[in-house]
Amino acid sequence: EVVQSARSEFPVHRVDACGLDLNSYLPRAHFRFGDVGDLQVLGTAVSGEDYRFHPHMEPVGRASRTKSHVSTPHPITRLCPQQRTVTVGSVFDELRARVDEQVATVGFSGIVSVTQGGHARMRQCYGMANRADDIPVSPRTRFSLGSMTKLFTAMTLLRLRDDGAVELTTPVVDILPPTSRPRTLRSDVTVGHLLTHTSGIADYFEEETVGDDWPTEFAALWSDLPVYRVTRPHDVLPLFSNLDPYRSPGATFQYSNAGYVLAGLVIEVVGDMPYTEAVQRCVFDPALMTDSGFFAADEVRPLTATGYLPPSEPGKPWRTNVFAMPSVGGPDGGAFSNVGDLERLVEQFESGRVVSPATVTEALSPQAEIDETTATGYGMFLAGEGRARYWYSEGADPGAEALLWRFPDLDVAAVVLSNVNDYAWDIGEAIVDTIKGAAD
Repeated sequence: EVVQSARSEFPVHRVDACGLDLNSYLPRAHFRFGDVGDLQVLGTAVSGEDYRFHPHMEPVGRASRTKSHVSTPHPITRLCPQQRTVTVGSVFDELRARVDEQVATVGFSGIVSVTQGGHARMRQCYGMANRADDIPVSPRTRFSLGSMTKLFTAMTLLRLRDDGAVELTTPVVDILPPTSRPRTLRSDVTVGHLLTHTSGIADYFEEETVGDDWPTEFAALWSDLPVYRVTRPHDVLPLFSNLDPYRSPGATFQYSNAGYVLAGLVIEVVGDMPYTEAVQRCVFDPALMTDSGFFAADEVRPLTATGYLPPSEPGKPWRTNVFAMPSVGGPDGGAFSNVGDLERLVEQFESGRVVSPATVTEALSPQAEIDETTATGYGMFLAGEGRARYWYSEGADPGAEALLWRFPDLDVAAVVLSNVNDYAWDIGEAIVDTIKGAAD
């Protein structure tokens, strides 16, 4: 079937787009088209760069930022190659059913995308990007990523290392002046310790001890440090500059936001540019991530989801997260992106276009053990075994949750992005469990 007029939106009754049967989502399903030309063939994107048509579903209806072994990276193909054979059988039918079951019982708002071999096997949108104006989530909607931003920070430092600007074994005190580091920073903490959460420095938001109402606890951080004053990595230093370290570096893994704040400060010194500019040059540009960035809270941006917090009490309206987050994201969290850009990042990273192929292998190798089944690489986490091994990144902030998984041996990538809290992880568990089960 061929559809003309790329800027319009068409109700459809049944279209099989790369294995996606829209009958599952009737009575209402649409294809949304972007600026890709006048003709689109359903099942193949003529643009050759990424899918600009995706099913859009009306809405039907926990939070930790962290989460062992990964093989030599296996690059995925372009985002719109010729049709390939699905190697995991009917897993996508089962996966759609499990995700629909999860969404039907919770208030999830966001997007769920699964690709294999570069083909979009599942791309479903739910809920509202803007509740006030009834703007639904679309495939190109950009979401705040929370701590998934740490992936960009690590890749930027690795790229600077490839360029000879820094070594991972260099002590941080040899790079950062006293005014740009904690007063208590030990002289044996290295750049590599920052990327693997093994620095032993005290964190300004200790995620291993937060309660169920962690969004409120996080928002309370900014009661004495107004969010509008937090626009650069250095602005976060007062939250932990006088805290004593937990332990000596290299001893054990302990998730650390503060460690990545210092990593961002290292980037600014060795890269001789602001952190956000370094990420743009070292990651977003080579990864072809044209929709991603660090957007200030007071900037009006198109195709960008508003982060939402529940009503303060019954009968009250939903709240935005504008007072719960730094006004500009930084090295430990807060960048914006969408599923297309994140899928391109996986492709470009694994193919050695963001960092060198040798550095890709190093980043995807265990650097520190988290538990018996999970390890950390540089900026991402490693889990699973056999064909079901995978690397992943995840993040959560008030009004934002983001999850990314990559199964190299299955050539599968999955992304869940949301502008509410508490639901993405349940959907993510269903995705990972289904894919792992198919690989057995």
